[in-house]
Amino acid sequence: MPATLHIGQLLTPLKSPFEAPLEESFRYESRGGLLVEDGRIQALGPAEGLRAAHPRAEVVDHGQGLITPGFVDAHVHYPQTAIIASWGKRLIDWLETYTFPEEIRLSDPAYATEIAERYISLALAHGTTSMATYCTSDPASVTAIFEAADARNIAIVAGKTCMDRNAPEALCDTATRAYDESKALLETWHGTGRARYAITPRFSPTSTPEQLAALGALWSEHPSALVQTHISEQKEEIAWVQELFPQNRDYLSTYEDHGLIGPGTLLGHAIHLTASEEARIREAGATLIHCPTSNSFIGSGLFETARLAQAGQRIGLATDTGGGSSFSMLRTMAAAYEIGQLSGSALHPGELFYLATLGSAETLGLSHEIGSLAPGSMADFLVLDLASTPAIAQRADRSNDIWELLFSTIMMGDDRAITRVFVAGEDETA
Repeated sequence: MPATLHIGQLLTPLKSPFEAPLEESFRYESRGGLLVEDGRIQALGPAEGLRAAHPRAEVVDHGQGLITPGFVDAHVHYPQTAIIASWGKRLIDWLETYTFPEEIRLSDPAYATEIAERYISLALAHGTTSMATYCTSDPASVTAIFEAADARNIAIVAGKTCMDRNAPEALCDTATRAYDESKALLETWHGTGRARYAITPRFSPTSTPEQLAALGALWSEHPSALVQTHISEQKEEIAWVQELFPQNRDYLSTYEDHGLIGPGTLLGHAIHLTASEEARIREAGATLIHCPTSNSFIGSGLFETARLAQAGQRIGLATDTGGGSSFSMLRTMAAAYEIGQLSGSALHPGELFYLATLGSAETLGLSHEIGSLAPGSMADFLVLDLASTPAIAQRADRSNDIWELLFSTIMMGDDRAITRVFVAGEDETA
């Protein structure tokens, strides 16, 4: 197939704006071009220069649309798609009232497939082209989401959620089953197409030390896989962990002592960490995943993004569907800004954009493939309408630079701002 040259405004992250000056962290072209061939980005730069250099390329002109990398959602519970925005009290109440009953429903492979395909379609409609998701404890739910993602050629990280206590019997496995079923799924899917596997204990309260040890052993055998779990989301949860693991010095050590903390570990929420835990996470190269709409929806607390990033923590951004109240990474960026304000730091639009793209891709170990418009990357990108509603348009008219333009869409935008979505160069909105 001939190359395709996409023309419009163009914005891509280059490196972390928490570590480098803003002008070094992004590339912006007011009239830019993105050359795509065979599903990958071949070049980017000023539109007219690329048009002259590639006269045979098919040209797609997006006008004033902003071409950006597709959003990367670093922490999702796709089985909770149908129960998003359910009224609840606190974390444990929410799990028992909504999450566990719905996850039991996904033991029906047909229903798991329906929800998996629905989730993928909703994610794409909101500009999310890659994600890391928890499944249920039933292997059929893992197969369903990997198959749904593979059908749309999406880069995905997923894993069977392992629990052998403090959950309904229908969702509990054992240490042996968790190891065996996770291993079989890992060996089937990890590295197949664009799929990667994440070893997935839900969180320490629902896993015995024996199960955590078994999953740690599995990771030592397959170190290229990831580990995803939760930590320090709510204070009651931390107290519960202390009761269940009296021999451990803190929450982090319940994972650390079983070989589950390292550069491939994704720690969801991480709101109430101790100074010691923060230091050990940073030293181990593990990553923190900020879930702002979930943290506010369930009343968990304020994640201190700026302080943690400046201290050297690697951070991703996530909707946490369905504890999070939106499928939109635009809304998630807006919530991260609001929580930043409440915790004393106003995050710059560039910092928010980085977290939703390259920052999250880095936490998944996939920044060579997704999260930016770098040549050689997969052509996963979207086109944003920066005047998608009358309210946004009137604010955009007063904007002085790309950051003011983008910020109004971050704060007020929704799926109406997502005009085109491309996965491996293929138009998912056609």
